[in-house]
Amino acid sequence: MYTLGINAAFHDPAAALVKDGVVLAAAEEERFTHIKHGKRPIPFSTYELPYHAIDFCLKKGGITLAEVDHIAYSFDPYMQLEEQSQAETLQIPLKSTASTGNWTNPWDSLFLSSIVNAPGHLVDGVPLHLSTRFKGASRLGPYQWHFTNHHLSHAASAFLPSPYTNAAVLVLDGRGEVATTSYWHGQGNQMTLLGEVTMPHSLGLMYEQMTTYLGFLHSSDEYKVMALASFCNPVYKDYFKGLIHLKEEGQYTIDPLNLEATFGPAREKGGPLEQMHYDIAHSVQVVLEETVLELLQFLYEKTKADSVCLAGGVALNCVMNARLRDRGPFKNIWVQPAAGDAGTALGAAMWIDAQQRKTDERSYEMEHVYLGPSYSDEEIEQFLQWSKLPYRRLNNVAEEVAEYLAEGNIIGWFQQGMEFGPRALGARSLLAAPFPAEMQARLNDLKDREDFRPVAPVVLEEEADAWFINSRKSPFMLFVNDVREEKVDAIPAVTHTDGTARVQTINPQQNPVYYNLIKSFYEKTGVPILVNTSFNTRGEPVVCSPRDAVESFWTSPLDALIIGSFMLEKNPKTVEVSFQSSVYNFQ
Repeated sequence: MYTLGINAAFHDPAAALVKDGVVLAAAEEERFTHIKHGKRPIPFSTYELPYHAIDFCLKKGGITLAEVDHIAYSFDPYMQLEEQSQAETLQIPLKSTASTGNWTNPWDSLFLSSIVNAPGHLVDGVPLHLSTRFKGASRLGPYQWHFTNHHLSHAASAFLPSPYTNAAVLVLDGRGEVATTSYWHGQGNQMTLLGEVTMPHSLGLMYEQMTTYLGFLHSSDEYKVMALASFCNPVYKDYFKGLIHLKEEGQYTIDPLNLEATFGPAREKGGPLEQMHYDIAHSVQVVLEETVLELLQFLYEKTKADSVCLAGGVALNCVMNARLRDRGPFKNIWVQPAAGDAGTALGAAMWIDAQQRKTDERSYEMEHVYLGPSYSDEEIEQFLQWSKLPYRRLNNVAEEVAEYLAEGNIIGWFQQGMEFGPRALGARSLLAAPFPAEMQARLNDLKDREDFRPVAPVVLEEEADAWFINSRKSPFMLFVNDVREEKVDAIPAVTHTDGTARVQTINPQQNPVYYNLIKSFYEKTGVPILVNTSFNTRGEPVVCSPRDAVESFWTSPLDALIIGSFMLEKNPKTVEVSFQSSVYNFQ
């Protein structure tokens, strides 16, 4: 049985294909269209479906749309339509200044109408060059269409592919249909809703408002606020904590924010960062962590489970996740690597699959996220030859590239299936040595990123505890750890200003070519760690295809591109003298 999952309501449109409980493919639309986050979360964009991601999933499954049994769309418009659900027409305002007087949007009718008509858009709106795999289907099927509750989809994405068959589940995001926070108890392949917080009270939207106030793009740049928070003190903690009113049964309310009246004019995009901005970011971050810890305590008392699973955009906050791991009531914590809205395509598909097959048996555990497009050496070389590009085949990728990195070079790394979710995890990555300290500045300059942005380490799983405090298996880069004091000087480029690092661990089963590279680097330098950041430049999504990789390589100051078994260089053997001494030995 094939089940296709679709996310398209807000942002990060994506698709996933599940066959009898096993995830075959999953990808975000942005990787194919080069539009960051796929689209902006506005009512006018709801009709846009992830046609390219769907086409890829169908291709990976070797099927057409007409061969799909079920389609799960991760938003249920009828939860908001209520008494209008049978109406033939809905009203929209003539001018955008119209107001409903509450948290709903005056354009909700347009937003919901496009979702209701998504079955028709899927077959009528497909681009011509993708139409082959969509033939034979109509708005009536032959598949069965399911509008799946947004928070249920998030929760399923966290619980069903997790290592646990009995776990609490917490979903935290900006909003779904109505819910902003929801609590679940998962057992087998079933989940029971224990409670939810509804609009307009939302920790996710509160963090989004702060993102906008600090001069960044909401529903996109929240991770920048998290990075800013490491630099200063929670001066305004009491103010933000006073806005949140925790109640019984996991409920809370949040007072309206009037940030400009309280703190003055918002920071302009690209404007100077002042002490106040750092302090605000730190204050909001601390209050978020402390609030969610209390919500987690309620969930633990309700379920008495040993394990908890997290999803929703807020669950991408790795600093918060680390605090929940270290100070929370649960023994085990697992976060969906595609915790944002893209992951709801996966969750909706897995949920409908489990319900239709009526089984409590698990046949899939998410050990990796290499679920996107992959390319063989033959395909890559064919493209390189067609492009008339100079390249050479490496005899031993791990050995030769490790030596190149130890000399201080920065490379684009393009291997196996593209990652699903926002993190580059060794398939579409930029890699470098974690020393000297200037390597962070080089990478931020290369990617045209803000100076305060940290870069993250990938470490051999078996060596992680020797370098990071309280290290656990962490293949998805969703938690921070303190760098051991005696190791800071060895890996200064990946040690953030607060002494932490956002760690990815890797073992040979997850990604053998990636693991072998790091192991070879370890043997040469005594450091089992590389810098790993996403293979993209500012404003661009992570690269997907060989063409994307080559374009990004030649339009940025990268030293080399390792694509499959092939290497492309700009300045062979040209390395700054200051980096020659970077072949350290920290045994």
